[in-house]
Amino acid sequence: MKKYVCTACNYVYDPEVGSPETGVPAGTPWEDVPADWTCPLCGLGKEAFEVME
Repeated sequence: MKKYVCTACNYVYDPEVGSPETGVPAGTPWEDVPADWTCPLCGLGKEAFEVME
C-alpha cells in the first residue's frame, strides 16, 4: 500500500500502521480514512497529504 505524507509537517500516514492516535485502525487504506480526518501533528486535513514517491 502507498504511504502518504503531510506537506506541512511531514507526518507519514502508513496504511499498514493506520493512525491509532486518531482512531484509524491498522490496515485502513487511505481511501477509507474519513474525509474529516486531520493530521495528528499539525491538524491539516487530507487535502494536505500527497503520495510518497
